[in-house]
Amino acid sequence: MSYHVNEKGYYGDFGGAYIPEMLYPNVEELRRNYLQIINDESFKKEFELLLKDYVGRPSPLYHARRLSERYGATIYLKREDLNHTGAHKINNAIGQIMVAERLGKKRIIAETGAGQHGVATATVCALRGLECVVYMGEIDIKRQAPNVARMKMMGATVVPATSGSKTLKDATNEAMRDWINNPVDTHYIIGSAVGPHPYPDMVARFQSIISEETRWQLKEKTGKETADYVLACVGGGSNAIGMFYHFLDDEDVKLIAVEAAGLGVDSGESAATTVLGKEGVLHGSRSILMQTPDGQVVEPYSISAGLDYPGIGPQHAHLFKSKRASYVSATDDEAMQAGLLLTRLEGIIPAIESSHALAHLEKMSFKGGETVVVCLSGRGDKDLDTYIRYFGL
Repeated sequence: MSYHVNEKGYYGDFGGAYIPEMLYPNVEELRRNYLQIINDESFKKEFELLLKDYVGRPSPLYHARRLSERYGATIYLKREDLNHTGAHKINNAIGQIMVAERLGKKRIIAETGAGQHGVATATVCALRGLECVVYMGEIDIKRQAPNVARMKMMGATVVPATSGSKTLKDATNEAMRDWINNPVDTHYIIGSAVGPHPYPDMVARFQSIISEETRWQLKEKTGKETADYVLACVGGGSNAIGMFYHFLDDEDVKLIAVEAAGLGVDSGESAATTVLGKEGVLHGSRSILMQTPDGQVVEPYSISAGLDYPGIGPQHAHLFKSKRASYVSATDDEAMQAGLLLTRLEGIIPAIESSHALAHLEKMSFKGGETVVVCLSGRGDKDLDTYIRYFGL
């Protein structure tokens, strides 16, 4: 079975481009050109150089010894939190902005939830001298104030989304409206592995650097390129698809994606898409999403601004349905405790998104000797207020 996109833009039953007629020229221009652009030798050379000298890649694969002792396995953390801007999002932002430049676009728009994708986009726009507009839910603007300040310092315009739940879904809607109104000079950077084809494939390719590095780093440390388990948090799913990408065809590697259960899967305040969702269309692709019986999108909830998305990317939907990867969930409480535990054991404050992946370690049982890689997708600076309030620090 193939776990990658086919020539029609589908992963099994999922994917495609379900878009209004007015967006068709923009998406079609991308679809026709993206592979040729990113496979060009000069593109690859420049992209790799920026990842090395600007982002600081390769990100370390860190053996978390005290965490390993606690759980009885050899646990490695893929340190995406050490990238410039503090998360994995910069990998995709650089790649897509380079594609946009080669398509002659001078204006970049983006949506953001936790703010990390917005910061990454604003950062690369500053680097390349491009106009940048970031749409962000009004609620997220309040809970991620440091990231909003960073974007503004970089010269980006931050536009609040004031409709619906005032979070990521609504920011995405606003960004798509902007793109419809400005089709010629504007490129819309989607920050997650969602949206119409070719976005999920493009994002996955740019983020696949995570698992590409992990393979040779594992070989250096263990003598073997694969791990027994690979874990990542998943909202829309960009860090997870990057972490899984180069292990998809190694069937002996167990892939575990951890969604946000919020206050509990059945609480009505959750973002556990694979448990609560059904197949349908969201933001331009067929996937699995949380919806009412008559097809209205259900508002998700998570303490983590980056995971409260009502769907998952189409490649994840395919991995879930084909059972190639396990999709599980962690509650707010479980994630917060896991974040504090890592901080106390290893001196690393993780983003609350990443803490969801760490939380699943509590539910695993190891015989001893297993190798586990957890994608530490971002650092916790942006979440300090939430941690402080939660723990009364």
